Amino acid sequence: MSNNDDKLNILVFTCNWCAYAGADLAGVSRLQMPTEFRQIRTMCSARVDPEFILYAFKNGADGVMVAGCHPGDCHYIGGNYRTRRRMALLKLLLQQFGLNPKRFRLEWVSAGEGQKFAQVINEFVNEIKELGPSPYRKKQEVRDAG
Repeated sequence: MSNNDDKLNILVFTCNWCAYAGADLAGVSRLQMPTEFRQIRTMCSARVDPEFILYAFKNGADGVMVAGCHPGDCHYIGGNYRTRRRMALLKLLLQQFGLNPKRFRLEWVSAGEGQKFAQVINEFVNEIKELGPSPYRKKQEVRDAG
């Protein structure tokens, strides 16, 4: 791998009420986490449109995670149930596009689970490192160069 390939592009959508607060707890607790991910805070995991994830992969993301409240604990009552259905369908669609399903992940993390957030991020980043750069990133680099 060249030096450009060493930098992973991992995107994590976090729900404002639970997963983002869990990420904050992990940071305040000084838990060890890799720096290869970027976080986007959303008000609810249900606000993450599958098109956002497709767009991220199309534009070279190596991995995308959606993290929200545990089912039954959604601040907006049923948002995470909607998320679970949408993301299951999205995962099938990504497979149809030839993308390894391990590049996408859905996780439930509460505000008090800083340790779980750190663990999930560490596992996901390590999986993406093993998979290497996204095949779509190579196509993006060719498009940018031409």
